[in-house]
Amino acid sequence: MAQPRIYLDWNATAPLGEAARAAMIDALKLPGNASSVHGEGRAARAAIDKARRQVAALAGAEPAHVIFTSGATEAANHALVPDYRMGRSPLVFSRLYVSAIEHPAIREGGRFASVQVTEVPVTPAGIVDIAALERLLAAHDRSEGLPMVAVMLVNNETGIIQPVAEAARLAHAHGGLMVVDAVQAAGRIPLDIVALDADFLILSSHKIGGPKGVGALVSRGEVLMPAPLIRGGGQEKGHRSGTENFHAIVGFGAAAETAFDGLVERNAEIAALRDRLEAGMREAAGDVLIHGSDVARVANTVFFTLPGLKSETGQIAFDLEGIALSAGSACSSGKVGESHVLTAMGHDPKLGALRMSLGSATTEEDIAWALAAFAKIAGRRKPAGEAA
Repeated sequence: MAQPRIYLDWNATAPLGEAARAAMIDALKLPGNASSVHGEGRAARAAIDKARRQVAALAGAEPAHVIFTSGATEAANHALVPDYRMGRSPLVFSRLYVSAIEHPAIREGGRFASVQVTEVPVTPAGIVDIAALERLLAAHDRSEGLPMVAVMLVNNETGIIQPVAEAARLAHAHGGLMVVDAVQAAGRIPLDIVALDADFLILSSHKIGGPKGVGALVSRGEVLMPAPLIRGGGQEKGHRSGTENFHAIVGFGAAAETAFDGLVERNAEIAALRDRLEAGMREAAGDVLIHGSDVARVANTVFFTLPGLKSETGQIAFDLEGIALSAGSACSSGKVGESHVLTAMGHDPKLGALRMSLGSATTEEDIAWALAAFAKIAGRRKPAGEAA
């Protein structure tokens, strides 16, 4: 039997779902611009409004509070800015506090100057150090402006769920704002912007089976809003101008509805596959280190280190065995570098790590093929002390 290709890189991008594909094909038949008042324009507007409702339901938010963007990176750059307005009154945020394990889209600080960004450490378990955040916020000088905190809900490399509600409580207690990267959480755990006490959530379409090139910034309300990143014709209530990426937005909405429906049951099935995968890995290589396996994680992510195997070597080896996985965040144009997440957790990043991430289409046969490849690769590692 020929070796199949097994896709285990859903955290990098999920395959386009059938519902999203069908919705986009139907949208291609609509010629109108959603800003036009004629029938064709109103039909396009209705399709966007439906997508807005679908995305809002996934985030536990109001449809009016969903701003469509070109992706999560744009949404992050929109939210992470010193200049806000509270109604008609300006509001200034003088410092951004980001966790040490954030995605680069957040770690770069958006429109804050680098000297205005402070890193919040994490514990060896890979969880944001809430006590450290509290100390930093207590020392914040509010005479210069208010604090802003950005913490991801689920880490993209480890899959570890972060204490966002606790961080938000501290941010608000010190007069600050809470921005949450929910990209890897959407479709994997229930989202509720109110229960999280977040002011903003960041979402990405292609992580949940929608098309690439579209995302959303979801706000808690409409009174406190950042200065627009893109100005122009006033689309998205003036928060994000430019003709809407219509077909992608419609696909995003369909993917959000699919991700919302049956979320708990689907992820229970994925968790069972994940557990089978990890058990087989430990059986094949007793020295494998699975990061985050002793704390709360999402169901689909396995971030592991095989001593004696470099990340780049392992990624190529698995690819040759027909297994698509990654060496962490897929955001550096194909580059394989040291993991800042491992560094933040106190591990030597030179050890390297690989990430297998499962999805709704992953099967038991996929897991069997992946374990066979894992056993083969683990068995031909160099002895300790030799170059991999």
